[in-house]
Amino acid sequence: MKDLLSIRSYSTRPTEHAHSYNQLVLPLQGMINIRVGTFNGKVSPRECVIVRSNEMHLFTAEKEARFIVADLKKLPDLIEDSPHIVFEISKPLSQYLLFIESQLENELSTAIEQAMLNTFKLLLCEQRLTPKLDIRINNALLYIEQNMSEPIIISDLAKVACLSPTQFKKNFKKQLGITVLEYITSLRMKKAQALLTHTDYPLQIIAEQVGYTSLSAFSRKFSQFFGLSPTKFKQ
Repeated sequence: MKDLLSIRSYSTRPTEHAHSYNQLVLPLQGMINIRVGTFNGKVSPRECVIVRSNEMHLFTAEKEARFIVADLKKLPDLIEDSPHIVFEISKPLSQYLLFIESQLENELSTAIEQAMLNTFKLLLCEQRLTPKLDIRINNALLYIEQNMSEPIIISDLAKVACLSPTQFKKNFKKQLGITVLEYITSLRMKKAQALLTHTDYPLQIIAEQVGYTSLSAFSRKFSQFFGLSPTKFKQ
């Protein structure tokens, strides 16, 4: 077999099987229930489940569920060596899956299909293999990503996660290894770095896009994070 990307859906009827190649299953919409290895549970968008070659597994899913499935002769080394069966995927890979979906719904040349597969593999190799998160924390992460340009308040995130602020902060740090504020700051600074590198937006616009109405406050935080002011970084 050759490495292949495809769009799949799974019926509500369980089907247990195995195959001689590795498979990565990445939900686009809806959730799947999967039993593979020591994992037996739900996998949702922004997550990836690893099915190794010759490993018995069983899927069920709702009718509206859709997935990108990667059939691979060989897994990337970091995934091959990972103890995780389900892991969180990055925002760039999550967004790239939508591009893959749109392309696979149309006729593709072999060259474009191969280039798309190569890019998918490169993005896979950039993943931090974070274990599957509690769905409540995952919902909060999605809220943060979608509201990066707005003030983000702990109490609002706690409501999204259906937890008290104290429980939310405790669970967040336990699962991600850093505090909520450290996570938000890191996300904002890395977004600002990308905008400074790849756009010609004025600094004020970049500051606003990552949640700072004050340019001086943004510059101070960027300098603390990277050891370099945004003005010098952009030069």
